[in-house]
Amino acid sequence: MGKFNFRLQKLLDLKFQKEEQSKIVFKKAQEEKLQVEEKLNLLNDNYRKYSETMMFGTVIEQKITHNYLNSLVSCIDETKIELYKKNEMLEQKRKELVEKQIERKTVETLKEKQKDKFELETKLVEQKFNDELALYGYIRKLERG
Repeated sequence: MGKFNFRLQKLLDLKFQKEEQSKIVFKKAQEEKLQVEEKLNLLNDNYRKYSETMMFGTVIEQKITHNYLNSLVSCIDETKIELYKKNEMLEQKRKELVEKQIERKTVETLKEKQKDKFELETKLVEQKFNDELALYGYIRKLERG
């Protein structure tokens, strides 16, 4: 009895490695997006906090707060653009990951089909051998008996 040998095992291993690398890249892109979201939330919180306090204080304090709020608005706009880019990049990485998974699963399915075929052929050979042994035993029994 032979052992099942998948001739495309190296290809399957390579597809698996590429999928794992793609998972790592996707996770990194996800983390970067979350960092940008946190930054945007922090900026929005600061804007709300200082816009409420702008009404109080001296004219100079109000002017400083106004300038700070303008700066925050600018940062918020830039962060929104950055978040949009990170979302696009994340979606691209997601598509790449799905593509790599499909490629791996395709080769894996081929392996499973070949393994099933090998096992069926092995069972047929075993069954034929057992049938022949039984037939020889029967013939010997007839000759003796």
